[in-house]
Amino acid sequence: MKKHNYSAGPCILPQEVFEKSAQAILNFNNSDLSILEISHRSKDFVAVMDEARALVLELLGLEGKGYQALFLAGGASLEFLMVPYNLMKTDGKAAYLDTGTWASNAIKEAKHFGETLIVGSSKEQNYNHIPKGYSIPEDASYFHCTSNNTIFGTQMKSFPTTNVPVVCDMSSDIFSRTLDFSKFDLIYAGAQKNMGPAGATLVVVKEEILGKSGSYIPSMLDYEKHIKAESMYNTPPVFPIYASLLTLQWLKNLGGIAAIEKINEAKANLLYTEIDRNPLFKGTAAVEDRSIMNATFLLNDENHAPIFDKMWKEAGISGLPGHRSVGGYRASMYNALPLESVQVLVDVMQSLEKNL
Repeated sequence: MKKHNYSAGPCILPQEVFEKSAQAILNFNNSDLSILEISHRSKDFVAVMDEARALVLELLGLEGKGYQALFLAGGASLEFLMVPYNLMKTDGKAAYLDTGTWASNAIKEAKHFGETLIVGSSKEQNYNHIPKGYSIPEDASYFHCTSNNTIFGTQMKSFPTTNVPVVCDMSSDIFSRTLDFSKFDLIYAGAQKNMGPAGATLVVVKEEILGKSGSYIPSMLDYEKHIKAESMYNTPPVFPIYASLLTLQWLKNLGGIAAIEKINEAKANLLYTEIDRNPLFKGTAAVEDRSIMNATFLLNDENHAPIFDKMWKEAGISGLPGHRSVGGYRASMYNALPLESVQVLVDVMQSLEKNL
């Protein structure tokens, strides 16, 4: 039976990426060597790294605009630390928008480096919306936000205009919608949502904002050192980067971010329409802030959970339960999830309504 993978991450990737990755594990570039065993300094892998970094900037529309793309390790969680290390000025302060668990974790790390201002928060409402009407101090070293909140199903639909550097954790919605990415000075994202398997982390940074902290930065946490070494300061996560390149190539061949955005909007509209129509279900995020990547919803009557759970599992759906911290259900509709999978979930929801 075909599986419909709603896992929040690691998550679904394009079938052709699996097939090409599997072939590379057996024999990469007809070298009779596996991608798992080749040197990261080999000509074949250097070409992978160079193309992946260039393709990131191309897809984001940042070519020739002073940005560098890096593939690092440690996940977005390490970036919570690297960002203040590189950008927080001595005796400075930073502004953070608190929109969920991962934003809160980023704030915890920043507090070790200097004054950390929470300019807006939806914590008191269990993060069910994106704060509005906040202001960013002009003397902040940077402003940090999280574009999409996987656990609570909210997404920033607009971003503030400010003169301070804007940093954004786009782990769960990068490459999913068109934005003016030049408004951001630093973007970071774990690979395991829309880009590749877990193990690689993407950082896109405008070079002109670096080297101004006035503080010592450990070598492995210094963006400038990674840029100078062309993302090869230490042995990079070779296989996740290769799989990420394949996913980026797939996206480009599909028509780029503008093309996938239309597909993602169609998927989200299909599911949210059913959540709002079906009297058995209710959404948990404010309508105006609903994520097109992660739809979070509940049954109005938890007594229906056993039968609903049995039905969606029998339909081949996987990964639908909500995060353990909030419960309910979460349908993660990342780039590679086809529209037909969303239709299967909607059909199950409608069948539940008819059978009760």
